[in-house]
Formats: sequence, structure tokens, C-alpha cells
Amino acid sequence: MRQLSHSHRRMALSAASVVALSTAGVGMAAAHVASAAAAGCQVTYTVTNQWSGGFGANVNVTNLGDPINGWKLTWAFPAGQAITQLWNGSYTQSGAQVTVANVDYNGSIPGGGTAGFGFNGSWNGSNPVPSSFALNGVPCTGNVSTPTPTVTPPPPPSRQPCDIYAAGGTPCVAAHSTTRALYASYNGPLYQVRRSSDNATRDIGVLSAGGGADAAAQDSFCAGTTCLITIIYDQSGRNNRLTQAPPGGFPGPAPGGYDNLANATKAPTTVYGRKAYGVYVDPGVGYRNNTTNGIAKGDQPEGMYAIFDGTHYNGGCCFDYGNAETNSRDNGNGTMEAIYFGNIKVWGYGAGNGPWIMADLENGLFSGVDQKYNANDPTISHRYLTAIVKGEPNHWSIRGGNAQSGGVSTFYNGPRPNVAGYNPMKKEGAIILGIGGDNSHGAAGTFYEGVMTSGYPSDATENAVQANIVAAGYR
Repeated sequence: MRQLSHSHRRMALSAASVVALSTAGVGMAAAHVASAAAAGCQVTYTVTNQWSGGFGANVNVTNLGDPINGWKLTWAFPAGQAITQLWNGSYTQSGAQVTVANVDYNGSIPGGGTAGFGFNGSWNGSNPVPSSFALNGVPCTGNVSTPTPTVTPPPPPSRQPCDIYAAGGTPCVAAHSTTRALYASYNGPLYQVRRSSDNATRDIGVLSAGGGADAAAQDSFCAGTTCLITIIYDQSGRNNRLTQAPPGGFPGPAPGGYDNLANATKAPTTVYGRKAYGVYVDPGVGYRNNTTNGIAKGDQPEGMYAIFDGTHYNGGCCFDYGNAETNSRDNGNGTMEAIYFGNIKVWGYGAGNGPWIMADLENGLFSGVDQKYNANDPTISHRYLTAIVKGEPNHWSIRGGNAQSGGVSTFYNGPRPNVAGYNPMKKEGAIILGIGGDNSHGAAGTFYEGVMTSGYPSDATENAVQANIVAAGYR
């Protein structure tokens, strides 16, 4: 079909019924996608005249967003139409798919500006208007939007908690986490899961040295079945790994009197902008290592911290992480030194209704120097909670804070409890998680990471560790 003259097109427009379609674009592909420029467009498709087997059309593209330089408009003809001639642009057509690109003199469209082109086409049977358009690859809808730029999670820091402790002269002798590496150089497994469908096991490592957990590996391995956490590896190199707690003063609910293992998917979280999993402790769940290497014994100095879910707790005994008896029994006052979190009031307690960070020193949960109430130990329940206990001869401390922001505060700093049996201490050097020293397993809580050190860490070292925890971005 011949191209109509300008005068002929004007007369055809005045005489023809006009079919218009207004649609929009949520955005345009840009040379710099990361710039996330505001984008939008409106397309008006007008059939100017129509005859047997042929038609003419005008298309106007109005840019509703930021200026663009170079454009392509795409659409699909719904009934087999074909372009035969086009002006003020260049086109290609493959089947129903049409692409029209700018020519050199109309490639730039300022915000609020319009570019247009016209064409002649053929049709057979019917000539419906295309239902949608896309400008520079993005579908049109009529609104202006700012695309969300792709967020790349920040890389892990060059120093992780155990690097900070080492620099402070109090190196880690146990480092446990299911969410991230606790050394900048660590590139090994964090934990192991076992799936119920075939009892196969899989080590879950980090995405990169010093980085976050490869949760996708767990999701793939455990798809369609249940997985339990069987091992929490020790990153310190001392093999102080945590496994299913054996029976002790109290037998556990699992076969042989062992404690239950944690469901591997009950505590999802986010670290460094990526998915990870914590250790969700229901009553009856417990982990332990009674044959450790390098953990403080007797009255030797040590420190420890843990990240807990401050909203997941109960009044059972005892959600602990730290130093305990090596025979899983109550061996008397001072044979433990572990972080406790919960709201039990059978032994000691702090201000308010709890929960509190306290120290389990065996036969007592202590919130300060006095056996029962210590007003300076506050109720604390941040969603992600940093809990710290440290001790040395006749001196110990409780500290805590929000693991998502700010620093840590000191809730107690002073002599050992004013009860017989705690000075000197008689620590035995086992490690527990989620249970008491005698395998009491009535507590609930969630654990994400924790370490134990050789030596009594300074407040400055712990403050630097807290800053590292906040930077990990627990969400």
C-alpha cells in the first residue's frame, strides 16, 4: 500500500473514526540500571483510516519520567496484522511481534515530551488494537515509578568476633554459629543437618570465607522433608563442636535418654542481607560437649557471648550457653559458668518481670552479688539480643544489649556471689546449649551465635564485638 501524503493523512484523520489506546510504562530500560531513574510513559495508538485489507495508524509515545536518549517500542498485533511502510522510525516484525526504534532526529525524549511515528499496515478478517506496549523492554501501565535498585549485600568485615577477641588478648576457644563465620578467614562448615526421609546428612558452610551461611544448600537438601541440626561445628580449630546432649542428672526425651535435636528450619533469619537459620530450642532440645579442649577450668578466667531471640523464652530450667560439668550432673556450687536467658524466678532474678540475662553458676541463677534479687539487672527482650557473661578470680560481669543497634550495657560488675561455694570457682570445662548443667531440659529459646574465650575480655573488646554484630544486620 502506498504511503499517504501529508494532506491525505490530515483529511483521513478528520474523516475517520479514531481508535485510541492509552497505556503506561512502569519504567524504561536504561543504560545505567543502578541509577533507578523515575520512568513512565503513555502510548496513544490511533487508527487514522481503514480500507479493505489495509489501514493507516499513528503512534505517539509520551515520556512521563526522566529524560531518555534512545528508545524502542514493542507490541504484538492480536490478529495477524503486518506493517508495510513506516515513517519517523525504523521497524522490524517477526510474526506478530513488532519493534519500532527511533531515528537520529527523534531519539531524545525529555520528561513530558513526545515522539511519534506513523505506518501503513495490512489486515485480514479484523483489525483490533494492540492491548499492550513496552518501552525499552518494560511493560507500560500509565504510572510513573522509580524502580527499586538491586541491593547487593555488603561483604563481611575484615575482622570477625574471634579476630577481635584475639587482638584483645583473649582468643576464642570455642566459636559456634549457624548463621555466619566468626573468623574472617573461616571457610569451613557451620553445622550439619540430617533429613528424615533417608537419614542422609549434609554440612552447611559459608558462602565465602568470613561470610554468611549457605542457607540455600540446606533448603535444597531438606526440600520436601524434615531436617534436624545434628552438629554445630566449632570454628576455633579446637573441635569443641556441639552434638546431641547425652543423659545426665535428668534423662532426655529421645531414645537412650538423649535430648532432642533442633528442627533446622524453625528459626529463619537474615544476616548480611541473606537468609540463614538459627537453633530453635523447644523444651527437650539440648546440645553438649563433655570432652573439650582449652575451655576454662577451676577459677581460670573466661568470657562468653551469645546472640539469642529475646522474644523466645520461658520459665523452665535452663536455657544456657557456656561452661558446665563434664559428667552432665550437678557437681555443686561453682561448677558451672554459663549465660542464662529466661524469666524463671526459682533462684535469682532482676528488675521487672523478665526475661533477664543471668549467670548459671550451678545451684543458682545469679543476677548480681546477691543470691536472689538484684535491681540493676533489667528485663531485656530485644528481638535479637546480645548476652555476655565473663568471670575471673572473685570477679565477674553481666552485660547485654540490642544485637541490631547500639552498644552493650553493664548490668553487674563485681565480686562473686555472697553465697558459699562460688569463690573460688570450680568450673569443669564442658559446653552446653539450651540445657542446664545436669541436663535439665525444660527451657525454650533461640540461639544464633556464641563464643567462649580464654582470659577475661575487656569491655573495649566486647564493645568492638558488639559493633561487628550490629554490622552483620540480623533481621
